[in-house]
Amino acid sequence: MKRKEIVARLKDAQLRGKNILSKSEQRELTDEDIAALDKIKVEIDKYKKLLDCIKDFDATDTPAEEENSGDTADDKEEDPEPPKADPAKKEEKSFRNLGDQMMAVYRASQPGARIDSRLSTRSASGLNATNASDGGFLVETQFVKDLLKRTYDTGILASRCKKIPLTTNANSIKINAVDEISRANGSRWGGLQTYWENEADQFSASKPKFRQMELSLKKLTGLCYVTDELLQDAAALEKVIKDGFAEEFGFKMDDVILRGSGAGQPLGILNSDALVKVDKEKNQTAKITVENIVKMWSRMWSRSRSNAVWFINPEIEPLLYTLVVGDKPVYIPAGSMANAPYGTLLGRPVVALEQCSELGEAGDIILADLSQYLLIDKGGINTASSIHVRFLYDEAVFRFIYRVDGQPVWNKALKPYKGDATVSPFITLAKRGGTN
Repeated sequence: MKRKEIVARLKDAQLRGKNILSKSEQRELTDEDIAALDKIKVEIDKYKKLLDCIKDFDATDTPAEEENSGDTADDKEEDPEPPKADPAKKEEKSFRNLGDQMMAVYRASQPGARIDSRLSTRSASGLNATNASDGGFLVETQFVKDLLKRTYDTGILASRCKKIPLTTNANSIKINAVDEISRANGSRWGGLQTYWENEADQFSASKPKFRQMELSLKKLTGLCYVTDELLQDAAALEKVIKDGFAEEFGFKMDDVILRGSGAGQPLGILNSDALVKVDKEKNQTAKITVENIVKMWSRMWSRSRSNAVWFINPEIEPLLYTLVVGDKPVYIPAGSMANAPYGTLLGRPVVALEQCSELGEAGDIILADLSQYLLIDKGGINTASSIHVRFLYDEAVFRFIYRVDGQPVWNKALKPYKGDATVSPFITLAKRGGTN
């Protein structure tokens, strides 16, 4: 191994040890932790001995490169001091773009490097404390907002949800909501009841009932390995970072809004108790029928109808062209009317979404009012960098973390004032048997 490789492996072992020891601040170290520390200590001792051997041989058996160069001890600089800034030249206060900042993060992770004053060294929520040797720095605010905005732009569902940003010191939020599961008399607002003057001899007092929604931040994490060649071109790096991660974060957010388990991730619509599943028709195959569409529409909460959107698996779209009532089409394709970017079904937009279930499965067609889905997040997307993880491959690693949580505002479907069929802002069609 070359000396540079030994140094990198030594630092990597030290960082792994520090990460394990940091757990002791929250809990006692386990036997597995102690065994891992013992193993790491052996690694560290081995690399230190190798470095000592190299130093000894350089000093005795083999003339060191520094000695051959003719430099004296006074002239020699083991760790060169960074060039002093020209006081006449005003240092830039912000980065030109995200690629420029990522380059500064990478340079800061080099051993003995000068830390760019434009980088923030504050600890990021949800991340380990940042330091120069690890190369972890917060993305500058203007770029955080840009990356997050692009995440919402590429996310079809996330951009339609109700969003609440958390304050700096908050990691969760509790919201009081009305506990209403029926619109029957005495159940509206969870228990309110009113009377006409002559309706009863004696009036009964009533009061609303409340429940508490709690959302705690979960972590969506992304890693990006970047070659040294790509790092030489900040513009290309910015393109990769912005487009690649914005699209991937947007995709994963849409997927979890649909089918998240609620355990370590947001709770998705399809796993919520607020979801209404409309039964299939007798002997129905995977195909969609007019009856399916009409029945789904009838179960949409009346106050959400003006904001509801149909989300479909792209395989369903050709089937919509066949739906008619009499001689009137139910589906109006996009572009048939002025300023109509989406087709419409019963007057509401139809959006093809690849995260919808495959044809015939529950979730292949969804009617939803996403203003009734709540998202919380904290600040933006945090990033950290290290050159040690992929040192042998001439690659640096950038890590991105987005802290977010979400769930439907509704916890149950609602029984209407008249009738037995429950309504909700979230409707899907049940699984159908057979094939097309």
